[in-house]
Amino acid sequence: MVKQSTIEKDIYLPRLAAVKQADLLNETELYLQLAMDGEQLDYVPGQFVEVSLAGVGEAPITISSSPTQKGYFELVVRKVGNVTNAIHKLKTGNKIGIRGPFGKGVYPVEESKGRGIVFICGGIGLVPQRSFINYVLDNRDDYGDVTILLGTKCQSQRFLTDELQSWSKRSDVQFLETVDQGDDCWKGNVGVVTTLIPKIESKLKSAVVTICGPPIMYKFVLMALQEYNLQHEDIYLNLERKMKCGVGKCGHCQINHVYACMDGPVFRYSDLAAMPEAI
Repeated sequence: MVKQSTIEKDIYLPRLAAVKQADLLNETELYLQLAMDGEQLDYVPGQFVEVSLAGVGEAPITISSSPTQKGYFELVVRKVGNVTNAIHKLKTGNKIGIRGPFGKGVYPVEESKGRGIVFICGGIGLVPQRSFINYVLDNRDDYGDVTILLGTKCQSQRFLTDELQSWSKRSDVQFLETVDQGDDCWKGNVGVVTTLIPKIESKLKSAVVTICGPPIMYKFVLMALQEYNLQHEDIYLNLERKMKCGVGKCGHCQINHVYACMDGPVFRYSDLAAMPEAI
């Protein structure tokens, strides 16, 4: 049973972690394998850390690895601003600051046992979902059918391709992928991720569904799922994009009376239904 970690006593004090591996996955995504100095980072799928670089700043990044991996943890960082641009320049052996892990709203690791799970991922939304996906695959007998839907804008923006291929070859996983914009080199599905949903109709009947992707994707995925009469409490959405300070102080991620960084970043759809501005 995975246990949610206890946050360090001083939530504002970064601890050091060393870069064990840094690989550029495409033009905008960087894979980092990190190890804390003298300790283990205990976390559950869905939690995030605040990554800081001295003299540059800090950014919340969701952990992408499964807690079943020990001795290190993994992040995938998109280059979108000053902090993430600086992170992309990190090399093996560099040290960075880590606060966390943070987030009380996490993926339903225990609640989903014995049930099928459908992961719906859009673009960089694959990163946080990957933590839960690989946790489930490492504890495969505890879960029912596993279905992964992935949509990416175009082939050049795909990443973690070796891992995607390994999922596609597993007999105990249904992996479907699509790109919004096809080209001569892409032989797979073309269209947005919602075009894959009718292909897995039988898997949706009693499944838990988790969704993470660009904000516009949520509305259309939820509309598509309405046709299959899923219970809202069985749908989980990751709202990590709204976070900033990580501890509910800046108000950047406040949604009515909740904070994505404190109460999420993963929420049941049934809990968000009364907060339409959340999606």
